[in-house]
Amino acid sequence: MNDVDPADLLITRREQLLREAGVAESRLSDIRTIRAGGSDDDEHDPEGETLSAQWSQAEGLRAGLADELAEVDRALARVADGTYGVCVRCGRPIGAERLAARPTAELCIDCARIVEARR
Repeated sequence: MNDVDPADLLITRREQLLREAGVAESRLSDIRTIRAGGSDDDEHDPEGETLSAQWSQAEGLRAGLADELAEVDRALARVADGTYGVCVRCGRPIGAERLAARPTAELCIDCARIVEARR
């Protein structure tokens, strides 16, 4: 995985996710304020998005960021306990190329394929 420390990479990504989550939360707060002010979707510009659509989009973004943040936190925990880069399913090493492409990977490529095929 080059000379890049996985913990540094994960910490940087965590900080970025927290900033993005703050923006999403701010957007949700703005929409709550607009709704509390009595603005109704029916009165919204017919050419623009409804408040419900804006809410769904912002909430979806917030939820996705929360999921990714949880993945990063789990990866950082594996770094801390010395199991980063080891498949949680079979115990074999996760390939450096896979970790470079997906630093939060918990599964080796073989186990990831098995799990995905079962979905």
